[in-house]
Amino acid sequence: MEQRNQPPSLWGVTKSVLAAACGVQSNEKRERDFTHGKPMQYIIIGVVFTLTLVLAIFGLVKLVLMLTGV
Repeated sequence: MEQRNQPPSLWGVTKSVLAAACGVQSNEKRERDFTHGKPMQYIIIGVVFTLTLVLAIFGLVKLVLMLTGV
């Protein structure tokens, strides 16, 4: 379990970004992120997550269009 005064690990930052993207981030984790987290970690993981999501949706749309013959 992570201690309150420790900065979150890379895995902790990833979990926080995913939870925030889904809208289920707890207040305790949000406060920890803002007080002990490094902003650049959140920005980089957020951009990677966003690009992955966009590419996955793009690929899914291309697959559906290909399967339907459009």
